Amino acid sequence: MGSVMSMFSGNITKEEVEAALNKAKGIVSSNPVVVFSKTYCGYCQRVKQLLTQLGATYKVIELDEESDGSKIQAALLEWTGQRTVPNVFIGGKHIGGCDSVVEKHQGGKLVPLLADAGAIAG
Repeated sequence: MGSVMSMFSGNITKEEVEAALNKAKGIVSSNPVVVFSKTYCGYCQRVKQLLTQLGATYKVIELDEESDGSKIQAALLEWTGQRTVPNVFIGGKHIGGCDSVVEKHQGGKLVPLLADAGAIAG
């Protein structure tokens, strides 16, 4: 547990990570597509633009604008093994970051995932 915490500034307690994890899981389970993002991240912009171009309904959580954003990011690392943003979930499943989303799109797999999740009309 210590290695996860040491990646983030400040001391984040196990309880804070658990609370943030519960929050993140709640957001993911109640939205067809969730993008954990940062406003200044170019890779995040690329994923959001792609989803918008595809007409997908998605929820964005800008971690740099959330009061508990660093805690959520620590919780996402523990949950998914991915520290970086964007951290994308479709239909409650962890998809990955920008490269994974673009790769799925280029392989013709992103639109069916979005349709199955109810984020776009299939």
